[in-house]
Amino acid sequence: MSAASRAPLRPTPWIRTRRAALTTAGAAVAALLVSACGSGGVSGGGGDTKFIMGEDGISTVAKGKRDPAPDLSGRTIDDRQIAVSSFKGKVVVLNVWGSWCAPCRAEAPNFEKVYSDLKSQGVQFVGINVADPQVRSALAFEKQFGVSYPSLYDPSSKLMLRFKKGTLNPQAIPSTLVLDRDGRIAARSLAALSEEKLRSMIAPVLAEK
Repeated sequence: MSAASRAPLRPTPWIRTRRAALTTAGAAVAALLVSACGSGGVSGGGGDTKFIMGEDGISTVAKGKRDPAPDLSGRTIDDRQIAVSSFKGKVVVLNVWGSWCAPCRAEAPNFEKVYSDLKSQGVQFVGINVADPQVRSALAFEKQFGVSYPSLYDPSSKLMLRFKKGTLNPQAIPSTLVLDRDGRIAARSLAALSEEKLRSMIAPVLAEK
């Protein structure tokens, strides 16, 4: 066998460029999210004026003005396939978290408690685990806090890029979104939530007919 045939295959310029673009995009999102962890979130929403920011820091949108959530699907941290769209008809609570994030660890027991109380009323929680390069760290987090709802595994934060600019998109770790029964974004928080605040965020959407 010639030396040339033994040489490893090298990616074409297009593949190298594509890989670099994906890495850069993921890193940019992760940097934004990581920078917000512990600071209570970051403000702004692309100049959109449809939402109202409450004194409690929770932004809400009137029922007729809500944007649909993007496609959020993939493998969970325990290696199952799920799609948030499959929960249409339920109120869905999305929580963006990282195992290394102190505010995420502080709010985790609150989320599990509220989920346990409300799941029989048609409320589904879904986590989005971001910027955790090793899935075992995310699994250890769930075991420590007894998290029983699924979390999509998104180490490069690519799912965050699917939210359109100007919508109530997650912009921090932690971020929490509440989707109405039609899969539209009804509320957002960019900070860790107490049990009381989380319940107050879900209640108006759950009460809608």
